[in-house]
Amino acid sequence: MVKIGPSFLKTKSQRMINRFFKKLKIYILLPEMATFWFFLLVALIIIVLNFIDLPNLTYVTPILLLLVGIPFLVVSLRLSSSNLEIKLERNQMKNIIFNLQDGIIAYDTDFKILVFNRAAEGIFGIPAEVVVGKMFSLDYASRMKSKTLMQSMFPSLAASSVNRSEIGSNIQIVDISFEDVGLELRITTTRVLDSANKLLGFVKIINDRTRQVELLKSKSAFITVAAHQLRTPVNALSWTMETLKKDEGLSEESAMFVTNGLKAANKLSKIVNDLLDVAKIEEGRFGYKFAEVDLVQFLSDLLEADNSAAEEYGVNLYFEKPEESAITIMIDKERLALALNNVIDNAIKYNVKNGTVTVKISRLPDSPFIEVSIADTGIGVSSENLEKLFTKFFRGENVVKIQTEGSGLGLYIAKNIIKRHGGDVRVESELNRGTTFHFFLPTDPSLIPKKEFILD
Repeated sequence: MVKIGPSFLKTKSQRMINRFFKKLKIYILLPEMATFWFFLLVALIIIVLNFIDLPNLTYVTPILLLLVGIPFLVVSLRLSSSNLEIKLERNQMKNIIFNLQDGIIAYDTDFKILVFNRAAEGIFGIPAEVVVGKMFSLDYASRMKSKTLMQSMFPSLAASSVNRSEIGSNIQIVDISFEDVGLELRITTTRVLDSANKLLGFVKIINDRTRQVELLKSKSAFITVAAHQLRTPVNALSWTMETLKKDEGLSEESAMFVTNGLKAANKLSKIVNDLLDVAKIEEGRFGYKFAEVDLVQFLSDLLEADNSAAEEYGVNLYFEKPEESAITIMIDKERLALALNNVIDNAIKYNVKNGTVTVKISRLPDSPFIEVSIADTGIGVSSENLEKLFTKFFRGENVVKIQTEGSGLGLYIAKNIIKRHGGDVRVESELNRGTTFHFFLPTDPSLIPKKEFILD
């Protein structure tokens, strides 16, 4: 309990007076106040002269008034010039925003729409004057009968949406598919802050990806047809080689040719299957069956199956289990096993003799995600190649020198499988020191996309 007495009140009064004079001092010393103080000084001189009856002062007052007028004229011209520049910049910005190819919707914290450019008018089929200045709410959207605009403003209401945002990012990126109107939109929402980090509103950038998705479907359809046409002769070749290998009457040289032919056929079969998987992923029809799975046991079984490959390459495979004996999350076991095996296989194949591959599970603090990291002591990846690592058909220069064969599709498939689980992938690497992949999987099933989606 604080006792309030005369001394307290006196101290408080002194603080208030000191604050007042401090602010007054700052205000008085502002550069913008120079003209005001000059005018005040001249005005005081004029007032004093009016009370003094001296000869030869007839022209003093007009001269002083002229001296006052000149600074005010200069200030007025500067203000007019500044206002003109501001208006020109504002008009230029409006023209740029209005003519952007992407739709732009800006609104304040009360969801009052402030900007609705020409591209947004074309995407949603709504004139700007209908929505600008209006408070956008679910009730208002239902009266407008525009499902596309409503779901774009509130992506959580969309039946077909996929979150593209990076974990922990303040920028929300969502892909929404409107199958009934044949529209594919990517919506990026960012916050608008002032200099004091106070939230002023939001800006949505709507990218119409309909044509891009159609081209992607066409390309995937071509790959699917080509891969299916290749699969039949490749399977026939594999079957033939397996049959010949069983023939005990083959000479040693013929048996070697058959073994090499079988290996080549199996590698070709894997490339064909990878191409088919990529086509299905990009068309949104890879097929996922999610179920509750103990991630710890799942990884234990997975690594046990990889032990033989690790022994073959002379690599030590370790599993650092979490303190929890079981962590249950929603995953597709078959698809997630494919994603992790693609990374573990690379970690084993491109490692050094007696090197290590360490798989670790950990919970992210204050986040609904589990991290699965796969660290190796292998050849690593250069910083220039890190950004390309998950693109289709990419293989690092140092990898190609060690092993010329490979499709460059494994990591692309792995990343898309993790994305379909509502997670994300990050990687860090150093040449000749090793690489670490970080896979983030959600513990909250609501973060998993509601349906399979067409991916980039």
